[in-house]
Amino acid sequence: MRLDKFLKISRIIKRRSVAKEVADKGRIQINGKLAKSSSDVKVGDTMRIQFGNKVLEVKVNELHESTKKEDAAKMYEIVSEERISENA
Repeated sequence: MRLDKFLKISRIIKRRSVAKEVADKGRIQINGKLAKSSSDVKVGDTMRIQFGNKVLEVKVNELHESTKKEDAAKMYEIVSEERISENA
């Protein structure tokens, strides 16, 4: 499944256009490698996403073509979540 589609369906990022923009700016890594919006996501992959002053690391558990809001959280598990200080 494409990275931008996974981020939208799992509701990590609400819109696919925003997910594409974040990926294309080099703020997402899959298994330690820089990822583009068209990168392939597989079950077991670890993803590191940088939002402004927050870094979210998640592990992909399931892939679905579409999900209900309740099931979206089952698609991934949060490995770590850290804040980045502005003056660092």
